[in-house]
Amino acid sequence: MIEFHTHTVFSDGKLLPAALARRARMLDYQAVAFTDHADWTNYAWILERHMQSLTPRGLFCGLDLIVGLELTHVPPPLMHEMVDSARQNGAQLILAHGESLADGVEIGTNLAAIEAGVDILAHPGLIQEEEARLAGEKGVLLEISARSGHCLTNGHVAAVARKHGAQVVLGSDVHVAADLPSREQRRCIALGAGLSEEEYLQAERRAQDLLQTVRSRT
Repeated sequence: MIEFHTHTVFSDGKLLPAALARRARMLDYQAVAFTDHADWTNYAWILERHMQSLTPRGLFCGLDLIVGLELTHVPPPLMHEMVDSARQNGAQLILAHGESLADGVEIGTNLAAIEAGVDILAHPGLIQEEEARLAGEKGVLLEISARSGHCLTNGHVAAVARKHGAQVVLGSDVHVAADLPSREQRRCIALGAGLSEEEYLQAERRAQDLLQTVRSRT
């Protein structure tokens, strides 16, 4: 199992990175990405903190650890520059906080994030069909969210992704230890979103593919 969407005490999560990593190890996760909320004011600071997990003095927990960000409430005209700057400063994985119904995200964020080439568009809400088509073309994964509120449009995301050839990935949006699901819970979240068993397995395989892509950037 791979979890690409987590938050620690470096944004609005409740866990130290070590505690989150330990919880993931107990549940037999293969890899975890630290993707704290970021904008221009804090992205470099967050990346520096999490990069310490990858040093010889970092977390020895048997996990593949990924340093990432969730770009949050970045104005759409600034998204491309923000993505480029984050990658240049060491971000191995970039999520964008999509237009979830549970948050007041600026309209146009989904499109800007896809055009900027983020890795995952998190909880994209009522994503438009043209945006899903573009995500498929650019290889941007659309998140099926496990988080309350953000999950309200999972069925829509799954259907639009299927129609336009976009790929989906599961994301738990972890803030506390209980948010990290077991393997069976992940499966149930996927099936509850309307994915078939094979589509669920494809989503998990897509996560493996993304992990390999991320590792090729280091």
